[in-house]
Amino acid sequence: MINSLAVGLALGLIGIGIIGIVVSGIRNIINGKSEFKRITVMLVPVLVFVISYFLLGTFEQAGVATMSIMIILMMISILITGTRGTFKF
Repeated sequence: MINSLAVGLALGLIGIGIIGIVVSGIRNIINGKSEFKRITVMLVPVLVFVISYFLLGTFEQAGVATMSIMIILMMISILITGTRGTFKF
């Protein structure tokens, strides 16, 4: 039960964060401070979660899978940017 509660709370915090990102992104696009392309990158975790949910079938498993996939993507992006910075590509 505590696992379901923890995942539910985490999903709630993610939801609040997503709402804040959307509102801030819309405001920045209207003010001309950000490009639409950069704002849409924030939807990647949502898409990963939706795909994971449809593949795995439960919110708990989808949440853990999303976290794992996003950590792997973060590690790959750090490796790519570090390599690019080292060799001045």
